[in-house]
Amino acid sequence: MTDASPATPVLRLRDIDWRVGGATIIDDVSLNVREGEFIAFIGPNGAGKTSLFNLISGIAPVSGGTIELGGTDITAQPVHERARAGLGRTFQTSSLWPAMTVAGHVRLAAQAAAGGSLRLWHRAAGFADQVGQVLDRTGLTHRTDTVAGALSHGEKRKLELAVLLAGEPRLMLLDEPMAGVSAEEVPALTALIRSLHQDEGRTVLMIEHHMDTLLGLADRLAVMHHGTLLAAGTPQTVMNDPTVQEAYLGEAL
Repeated sequence: MTDASPATPVLRLRDIDWRVGGATIIDDVSLNVREGEFIAFIGPNGAGKTSLFNLISGIAPVSGGTIELGGTDITAQPVHERARAGLGRTFQTSSLWPAMTVAGHVRLAAQAAAGGSLRLWHRAAGFADQVGQVLDRTGLTHRTDTVAGALSHGEKRKLELAVLLAGEPRLMLLDEPMAGVSAEEVPALTALIRSLHQDEGRTVLMIEHHMDTLLGLADRLAVMHHGTLLAAGTPQTVMNDPTVQEAYLGEAL
């Protein structure tokens, strides 16, 4: 399955495979992602969504196929080179340092993105304006000097987005950003992600299980099923696809 686009896609996956010990985890996935597009990946646990994100971000090597970012082949590039090229990623489980302050996380990410030595992060006074802007953008200004371990789960998710934004990513991969977030905090986090896409025009790929969260967010849905990309299209088109309905008969998307 391949998309056609007149402009160079931000991300192009061509015939991506991933095999481990004789088992096929990802099977022949092809997809074009346009600049400023929001694609939500849906499917049950084990469908291959996070595995595909791991291949895109470089955590796992593909067994076949190619990955292009902005027209450049990044298939063999390590994680840090993909990050420098503009690919940002969050994870299902928190990657924050509990004893580091909110501002410290963002400052460190900003300096790393600028190519500075992490051992000199405490000298990065020149990043103060950028840190302030990112914290204001994510609604964390009032938590500037709070350590990450003292944040609510929703605030931790916002901080993970702030760390991502500090690297000025061209493409954002969000792996279940609502996981573990209380019902009271979901609307604010959803509004932040919507704003990053609609107001700032950021390109977003997001894994999410709850369809109600995706309403008003996704331009397209990408349905994963047993490691394959079963369908990709507008939410209405995908949900009305007989193949999708048959595959998920009796299963919650």
